[in-house]
Amino acid sequence: MNANFDRVLSSEDVLRRRASLLQRLHIDGILLLLLLILAVGSLFILYSASGKNVELLVKQASSFGIGLVGMFIIAQFEPRFMARWVPLAYVAGVGLLVAVDVMGHNAMGATRWINIPGVIRFQPSEFMKIIMPATIAWYLAKRSLPPSLKHVAISLSLILLPFVLILLQPDLGTSLLVIASGAFVLFIAGLQWRWITGALAAVVPIAVAMWFFVLREYQKQRVLTFLNPESDPLGSGWNIIQSKAAIGSGGVFGKGWLLGTQSHLDFLPESHTDFIIAVLAEEFGLVGVCLLLLVYLLLIARGLVITVQAQTLFGKLLAGALTMTFFVYVFVNIGMVSGLLPVVGVPLPFISYGGTSLITLLAGFGILMSIHTHRKWIAQA
Repeated sequence: MNANFDRVLSSEDVLRRRASLLQRLHIDGILLLLLLILAVGSLFILYSASGKNVELLVKQASSFGIGLVGMFIIAQFEPRFMARWVPLAYVAGVGLLVAVDVMGHNAMGATRWINIPGVIRFQPSEFMKIIMPATIAWYLAKRSLPPSLKHVAISLSLILLPFVLILLQPDLGTSLLVIASGAFVLFIAGLQWRWITGALAAVVPIAVAMWFFVLREYQKQRVLTFLNPESDPLGSGWNIIQSKAAIGSGGVFGKGWLLGTQSHLDFLPESHTDFIIAVLAEEFGLVGVCLLLLVYLLLIARGLVITVQAQTLFGKLLAGALTMTFFVYVFVNIGMVSGLLPVVGVPLPFISYGGTSLITLLAGFGILMSIHTHRKWIAQA
């Protein structure tokens, strides 16, 4: 009896030591476990979606490794230390967006990248998905809440500048995610409902103005295709029709890994980037998609728990905005691939191929870990 009791105590000591080690490293064990599950799963899916392209797989694995190192480093800094550097990060981010317009690398009809030959090619707009909510959180954390009209106006000005610069690249999907990340901070800060109602009422006239004066022809065609993809099944409607065919053909359990026909026979375009969940649905079926959604749901739930437990206003605003932006990221990609939303070129988090996006996402989770683990350290000090 005593031996069993001692074993129970020793196992509890081991768990306590492990928790203490992760805490000292400022790593949240739950987030890390879920991210590693996504990392391993994504490599399996990407190998199939890319047509067994090992080089692409190595690049993605390398990006995961770099991102995890970056996440670990970011988690070591206290949120108040990060807050000091937010204004400089915002200025640098806007400067990079201007540099894209001046000397950016053009690919597939868009100028979104800065290319340093032989060194690196990256997409500065991805960084604004973190810098934007951090900037608004930094600004509002120094003011009384709920924010006054003056502070809301200044916040919107800070949001609109990078939004316009990204929209001109053109990159509608990323620009909408950036504006949403800043808007989430305003919402969490206690934005008055009459202003929210007014903003919703302004959506229609703004959308009409964007249709006539902002959106390019191919972007308008995406909206029309969303409304009626069968109107041009061999042209603009091809992507979404093939995507829905792949999703539907997977059934409940799927056709099996590497056995998908839509992607391997090149019916499904961009199968390793924007439309990769269609490959997952075809090969692993409804069960595979539900398991992926479960991991996403657990990540979002953990982010919300960290938001509630944050001890500083800056941490609470930033953690909430990062979590909700991640949710929008997932929702928009799955919505557009399944035909519920227009195609706007938003990759599936941690699954789609893309180094800059992957590193940025992991950096965001590094910030969440910092907010959570430094909170624990303060509580015990």
